Amino acid sequence: MTGKVVIQRPDLGITPAGAHPAPGEPVASVHSWDVVTAADGPGTRFVTFFAGCHLRCLYCHNPDTWEGRNGQQVTLSDLVAKMLSFRGFIQAAGGGVTVSGGEPLLQNRFVEAYLRRCKEEGMHTALDTAGFLGARATDQLLDDTDLVLLDVKSSDPNTYRKLTGVALHPTIVFGDRLAARGNRARIRFVLVPGLTDDPANIDGVAEYAARWGSVDDGGIIEQVDILSYHRLGVAKYRELGLRYPLPDTVPPTAEQLAAAAEHFTRRGLWVTTA
Repeated sequence: MTGKVVIQRPDLGITPAGAHPAPGEPVASVHSWDVVTAADGPGTRFVTFFAGCHLRCLYCHNPDTWEGRNGQQVTLSDLVAKMLSFRGFIQAAGGGVTVSGGEPLLQNRFVEAYLRRCKEEGMHTALDTAGFLGARATDQLLDDTDLVLLDVKSSDPNTYRKLTGVALHPTIVFGDRLAARGNRARIRFVLVPGLTDDPANIDGVAEYAARWGSVDDGGIIEQVDILSYHRLGVAKYRELGLRYPLPDTVPPTAEQLAAAAEHFTRRGLWVTTA
């Protein structure tokens, strides 16, 4: 997950402690949900934040989503019912549903079933993922995904591992697969001074985006979202008794964001900065 700080807890009509879902009913660990506009995909969206993530990004602002045990057990029918309670409002606002996290592909079977139900209800669907677990996304899951929000955190394998604790390669393989399938995508890249702002690193991310191609030129990339590093999650680290990894890092300036954007725009890609 890239961007917003998650603070809302789920209220999904969950069965009492000790009760059990119906036999065969899919169940997931959900950290929270929210209804948001101008983030996590086009329009106003019902966003589910699944609990659990393999990555430990140094700038992560939601460390409370790292562990699956920190979520609440939610059945598929409960989640669909909550989503449908907002359907009229969301569709009128040109939006849809987004699965985020944490990393939603940790619970890929539930996500696949949920996206299928959302499509059956006529909803636009988006998958927000770092791509490290892209191999878990079946063709059926991707068939039911209208838009992939792909976090490409760095183009340099060493920087990527320092930043996240995992390898870059699976994300690029996943991006190549999306391009081969024709799945529309948006690239998300967080600009962190002293960590991801090296021009060569940004240029490398732009090269990957250009390889997958702009939709204007027959590719899959709708836009590139360059997101500004922020410190809004610092309080969460204190509450959890964790050391914040970037205590001296400050957000990038408007000039730094504009310079980063040029790496993408000169390759014919549409860019937003925030």
